[in-house]
Amino acid sequence: MLILCSRQTWAVSHPPHRRPTPIARTALVGAIFLFLLAFALVPSPWSTGARGPEEMFVEISVETEQNRMTCPSFALAAFSTLKVSSMYRAITALVISVGMFAALAWAESRNWTDSTGQFNIEAEFVEYSQGDVTLKKSDGETIVVPMNKLSKADQAWIRALLRERLAERKAAEMRPAENRPGEMRSNENRPTRGGREPDRKEDDSPVAKFGEPGDWLQWRGPDSNNIAPGPAAPTQWNETENVKWKVEVPGRGHSSPIIVGDLIVLTTANEGRQTASVLAFDKMTGKSVWQTPVFQGGFQGEIHPKNTHATSTVASNGKQLFVVFIQNQSVQLIALDLQGKLQWQVNAGPYVPDQYKFGYGPSPILYGDSVIVASEYEKGWLGAFAQANGQSRWKQPRAGISFSSPVVAKIGGKDQLLISGLKSVSAYSPKTGEPLWSAPGTTNATCGTMVWEGDTVFASGGYPDAQTVAVKGGQVQWSNNEKCYEQSMLAYDGHVYAMNDNGIFFCWNGQTGEEKWKTRLGGPVSASPLLSGGNIYAANEKGDVWVIKASPDSYELVAENRLGDEIFATPIVSEGRLYARYADSSQGKRQEYLICIEQQ
Repeated sequence: MLILCSRQTWAVSHPPHRRPTPIARTALVGAIFLFLLAFALVPSPWSTGARGPEEMFVEISVETEQNRMTCPSFALAAFSTLKVSSMYRAITALVISVGMFAALAWAESRNWTDSTGQFNIEAEFVEYSQGDVTLKKSDGETIVVPMNKLSKADQAWIRALLRERLAERKAAEMRPAENRPGEMRSNENRPTRGGREPDRKEDDSPVAKFGEPGDWLQWRGPDSNNIAPGPAAPTQWNETENVKWKVEVPGRGHSSPIIVGDLIVLTTANEGRQTASVLAFDKMTGKSVWQTPVFQGGFQGEIHPKNTHATSTVASNGKQLFVVFIQNQSVQLIALDLQGKLQWQVNAGPYVPDQYKFGYGPSPILYGDSVIVASEYEKGWLGAFAQANGQSRWKQPRAGISFSSPVVAKIGGKDQLLISGLKSVSAYSPKTGEPLWSAPGTTNATCGTMVWEGDTVFASGGYPDAQTVAVKGGQVQWSNNEKCYEQSMLAYDGHVYAMNDNGIFFCWNGQTGEEKWKTRLGGPVSASPLLSGGNIYAANEKGDVWVIKASPDSYELVAENRLGDEIFATPIVSEGRLYARYADSSQGKRQEYLICIEQQ
């Protein structure tokens, strides 16, 4: 028996085109030889009345953690489940040891081709993580390649492989613990959807990086930087060209869509009826999947004309959806499952602005097993709540009017919760809420989310003053007098790209602040620039969308498009498709839409 299995058993599905490496082939041939040798030298156990062959079959279940096979656990599980007499245990140990060696040597070796078709390499697939693919060459060298730099066939192969592994894990989790050989019965250290552990140490993982390829689980995407991994989105479209689907969205809102699995989710509000709802659509067809009203009544009496009662973007951990609304002058934090059913709702804390009653805007973000929420007014706060039940974890005072969503980034090798406004650029521990550092910068009120590259962070705002600032190690590196009040900026490849309130697009050197170029596109601006496939997508409130080459050398317009006559929500890109929420009043009545743009 090379590895004893029943007819139903080996749980590892072989992905398309999988084949063993030369090392694996050698190991398998050696295993067969040793098996035949052992079989020839030792009498058959069945001739002496031992258990029959049907009882020697072993059900082996191999689960993956973070898309990797744990071969020693695999061999131990097989050994622990073998029920053989002691006189044949030595043979079993020999065979399983060889099997373990073969499993360790087995790898997914294939020819990989880049997106241009000019370069290829023979290598083993190691893992996919945050838009990057790790490959291992036959000489042991490990290389990391952005997934969008691979050919479409290679990208499809990776997505198919990860879907198979996810299905295997889900199937294994559905079995009782006693039927999972070698598996701990506790949920501790068991990966959830996308390989993310429920309880991480602070230094283990920066932001809430989780989910499947194609997921866009919270405000500003998989890496919280508004850079879309995977294939590039189309650069041109019109009413008929490259439009996969377009659907009406009821009510009014400025929340960006998110994608979790096959769902695209956003929030909306009916101001007349004072109802706040969460909506889910099928991401491939646009068909409505469910609509869940979460409360009625208690809307804010005054908000800015450009704001809405559904401006905050949904956040998801792949199993739950987290939303925030303002009701009766308090922040309502609500959790739903992926079927739209309410799991829990808590009053996270007050939101009672006195001087500037412009409405609420920050989006919740996820860190570890917490949801982090901001509520900034004269007696404001920043707090974290348990994803399981909404229980308060920590709170920090943030006294002053501001509207920015916080973000978690790894700065100086440590996870830091970044937020601007209140005349400072500040960092907190996302785990405890403890203040880490603060530097003077920006102004009283900001709306945009901070961005970063390396250990340098960038912020812009706001009201009443105008400033863009770069901070490193708690010290201001450079600043200028440009203002991105509502919109966030974009940090990419050593440079900062920004569209100010007047619609002037800038490129600055991230380390020095040197202006590389600028051009006037046209404002006003609320949506944030988005990067996909080396192109920046920038929109203004009038519905104009510019596609610009992300290059510090010079301004290069790739295409100019239009979506209705109103864009406030920031578009997103997933697997080469651009999803955008916009409004059109050309027929005499304002109507919101959700559109999917895909290369046809």
